[in-house]
Amino acid sequence: MATVGYDAAADPEMDSLSDEELEREAEGYKEQGNAFYVKKDYSEAFNYYTKAIDLCPKNASYYGNRAATLMMLSRYREALEDSQQAVRLDDAFMKGHLREGKCHLLLGNAMAASRCFQKVLELESDNSQAQQELKNAESILEYERMAEIGFDKRDFRMVVFCMDRALESASACHRFKVLKAECLALLGRYPEAQSVASDILRMDSTNGDALYVRGLCLYYEDCIDKAVQFFIQALRMAPDHEKARLACRNAKALKAKKEEGNQAFKEGNFEEAYGLYSEALTIDPNNIKTNAKLYCNRATVGSKLKKLEQAIEDCTKAIKLDESYIKAYLRRAQCYMDTEQYEEAVRDYEKVYQTEKTKEHKTLLKNAQLELKKSKRKDYYKVLGVDKNATEDEIKKAYRKRALMHHPDRHSGASAEVQKEEEKKFKEVGEAFTVLSDPKKKSRYDSGHDLEDDDMNMDFDANNIFKAFFGGPGGFSFEASGPGNFFFQFG
Repeated sequence: MATVGYDAAADPEMDSLSDEELEREAEGYKEQGNAFYVKKDYSEAFNYYTKAIDLCPKNASYYGNRAATLMMLSRYREALEDSQQAVRLDDAFMKGHLREGKCHLLLGNAMAASRCFQKVLELESDNSQAQQELKNAESILEYERMAEIGFDKRDFRMVVFCMDRALESASACHRFKVLKAECLALLGRYPEAQSVASDILRMDSTNGDALYVRGLCLYYEDCIDKAVQFFIQALRMAPDHEKARLACRNAKALKAKKEEGNQAFKEGNFEEAYGLYSEALTIDPNNIKTNAKLYCNRATVGSKLKKLEQAIEDCTKAIKLDESYIKAYLRRAQCYMDTEQYEEAVRDYEKVYQTEKTKEHKTLLKNAQLELKKSKRKDYYKVLGVDKNATEDEIKKAYRKRALMHHPDRHSGASAEVQKEEEKKFKEVGEAFTVLSDPKKKSRYDSGHDLEDDDMNMDFDANNIFKAFFGGPGGFSFEASGPGNFFFQFG
């Protein structure tokens, strides 16, 4: 371990001093170190303890004091070395064993810490600090066991809980911190995971596990190129890091497959794009954000292929993975509009508008609300059996067909229930024709207005409409020409 301060070996005057004089000189340095320690000037205390060690390298207490100072400076690995040297020089040095155990504990080596505290209790059976620290070491071992089970079961919240408890006694354990950070990343808590990994890398820039976690966060945030760089760096530091190797392979495969799908979509090869996005979704189920985008992309392709229900399902999966994914809400809302599921469309557009209050989103919401309102009225186009873009002639032909089909005289021999139903349909056909054959009323109807509220004359008689449409000087009648056969005859 490199030391700072006085070097006795380099001082020619020290060669002429006796062992007794050297010890006295070293004691002086130790006393000065103690004074600085009491004043909490740990850096100066470290320097003077180092001078004492240089003069008398066989004195266990000097190493013990310097270990205590290094612990105050949070340099636990160096403190561990000094405390181990202290007990090598004096196996009965209780404080040395105690400090060694404490360093092991802080660094997360609970088994080694337990052995040290047990040694202290052999030397002093009623040492309360050793008794408490031994309990802390046993707790850490239990939390490690629980965390291992939790990780295997993919209960990452349990692992984070266990690591938080373990870190209360093992605050300098990088292994526990990295496991916590990895589980935070797997839970989608990327800023927290990044923060933990970054703290470790500030202290140890070569920590392969921390580099892997940084890459994992970027990978799960869909920053795949940057993620690959961190995975490669992690593998440089730890060539056998299997998690980094697998993540790197998945990241590269995911990026390549997604780009292939995007290219196929741009070229209009929708079936191929659909297949490529489907393949990409099998690569890594844990990559939530990228998979959300892939589901949304596949939904876009699905809508192009008229697979609207599948597209809705894909959007729902994307939203389940990422509840803040506006694009997925918009795509699903459009699919709902295309399948005339207007209530669902309104709900999605409301969610979008609440999140991003843009003019475009407001317009989309208003349009959906209008279509919902229209859908709750009688659909006159469906009543006549025509398309919404039907011409005037097509509307007339449709009316003629439906009016003759449902005219009450045609069903005079049917049951009362059937007669009542056909009369109702006959009236609806007349109502539909009244609106759709009048350009002004049709325009108001198409724009979603309630015609009854517009002071427009909606009073009509279905029979009068029928007479007016078919004309004829002497009225009309339906006559049977055989069982179930009727023809229309003017009088």
